[in-house]
Amino acid sequence: MQHILREHIEKIIPLSDEEFTFVMSQFTPGNYKKHQFLFEEAEDVRYTYFVVSGLLKLIHLDDTAKEHIVSFAMEDWWESDFHAFYTQTKATMSLQCLEDTEVFCLTLEGYQNLCTKLQKMERFFLEKATGGHIGSQRRILSFLTSNAKERYEQLIKRYPSLYQRVPKTQLASYLGVSRETLSRLWSSS
Repeated sequence: MQHILREHIEKIIPLSDEEFTFVMSQFTPGNYKKHQFLFEEAEDVRYTYFVVSGLLKLIHLDDTAKEHIVSFAMEDWWESDFHAFYTQTKATMSLQCLEDTEVFCLTLEGYQNLCTKLQKMERFFLEKATGGHIGSQRRILSFLTSNAKERYEQLIKRYPSLYQRVPKTQLASYLGVSRETLSRLWSSS
């Protein structure tokens, strides 16, 4: 499992064996079952998570208890309620497993240790944050400028495996359409 995290980091920065040993000392492994929550709204967010295997969904419940899917996170992705994690405030979202999931968990203190004591990790995290920010902006622009069919096509093009792994009702929620609309979009493509 550790080699997966090392390969992920080394796509951006090289690490010596000694440096990687230090990196791993800041992480703890976690195993979660399908449907299990890693954290829920109004709880403390103790970790940011690197997904080794499995699939997660980050959700927000509105005032009517309607579930809004903010994002999915699969292998080689990071996920958390980042605002709550970095500001050490209560979660405004919940993180739940859609499949049995293995993760590496990193505390804020561990993150700060990595950035302070192994400065090239700061570059790694900056690149990951930048990529996440770009992805968020693309998603916002997609909602502002694309119709349901275009959003569906963009999702399938960027993340084809999601269609096989995520229940259609949840894909519909992520796209902001009804399950029936998603079925029509799928059958017309």
